[in-house]
Amino acid sequence: MLLMKDIIDDHHPLIREISKPVEMPLSQEDEQLLRDMHEFLVNSQDEEMSEKYQIRPAVGIAAVQVGVLKRMCAIHVLTYDDEGNIKKTDDYGLVNPKIVAYTEKKSYLKDGEGCLSVNDDVDGYVPRYAKVTVKGYDIFQKQDITIVARGFLSICLQHELDHFDGKLFYDHIDKEHPKAPIPNAMVVE
Repeated sequence: MLLMKDIIDDHHPLIREISKPVEMPLSQEDEQLLRDMHEFLVNSQDEEMSEKYQIRPAVGIAAVQVGVLKRMCAIHVLTYDDEGNIKKTDDYGLVNPKIVAYTEKKSYLKDGEGCLSVNDDVDGYVPRYAKVTVKGYDIFQKQDITIVARGFLSICLQHELDHFDGKLFYDHIDKEHPKAPIPNAMVVE
């Protein structure tokens, strides 16, 4: 089981390295790592588990964050209805995902982004594409898939794919005006 001690932070030189494409067919070792990463996300969003194991809540994790320079990431995004019930779950264990299309329209999280590998709060808006199309192999569906994502899921995917190129969310923040509104952007709550 992955824990916070397994996550490297933004002071570790590996976090800025470029991740390598994963050879297919997927090895059992790589698939198990992705499953462990996904389990970490599920546990992090479970109040009891996150408290018991001191895990910070997260919706995505890239392999580089556990010290593996491979283009793999796990996603666990829950969407809730007005009563607080889960109405949709987006679960992916992606291998070699890449953005193949995007809209010019921007979006950003109203409260800013965070990252398991960034221990400090970094204030500011992170401009992202409002809609992306991502292609890659998914271990849960055991096939190549296409994800058309808008809003929060789109931001989450872009955040994780940035890790493959050694980029962190705060690299995108306007240093001079971190909270300047982004013109015509979709604000994601």
